[in-house]
Amino acid sequence: MPRLILASGSPRRHQLLDSIGVEHLVQVTDVDESVGVGEGPSAYVARVAKAKAMAVVARLGMGATGNVAVLAADTTVERDGEIFGKPVDDAEARAILRRLSGATHRVHTGVYGWRLTGVSVVNVVTEVTFVHLSDADIEWYLGFGEHLDKAGGYGMQDAGAALVERIDGSPTNVIGLPLVETMGVLRDLGVVSRGMR
Repeated sequence: MPRLILASGSPRRHQLLDSIGVEHLVQVTDVDESVGVGEGPSAYVARVAKAKAMAVVARLGMGATGNVAVLAADTTVERDGEIFGKPVDDAEARAILRRLSGATHRVHTGVYGWRLTGVSVVNVVTEVTFVHLSDADIEWYLGFGEHLDKAGGYGMQDAGAALVERIDGSPTNVIGLPLVETMGVLRDLGVVSRGMR
């Protein structure tokens, strides 16, 4: 089986792969994650995930990729067509959480798998409904300090779970890597056996 490289600095994606016993190395990439003019959320995450994977492939060089597979993912939060990335500061996080309060938003993740023999790509969308948040609720959450490195300004795997009233779709997608669909990508690449779920 090929050696798998995860093209992501996200500790959550690393932990999710570990949780299902998929051995991998991590290589952090530096790609432009700005949203293109008129770009929708699904197209955006698909493009950025591909850019992350191809940055690792370029770094390795074609001569070193014969028995290597690269997995990349990108996640964003969207409500009514407005895309929310990682907030730059507490003020932006407050504004995002106010927009998500008491409403349903969508978490989009693009997963891109690469190997010399071909690619496997999937986009996953999960709907998340927040409880109504008071200003005090928002300040309580910001006090945990987990909001700045997460799309949409919250992380469901930590204290942010208390903000979520309902989920329709993959819970691991909201954390950053939809495991059912990712396993399909890894099977396509030959990284895991066909018998693994």
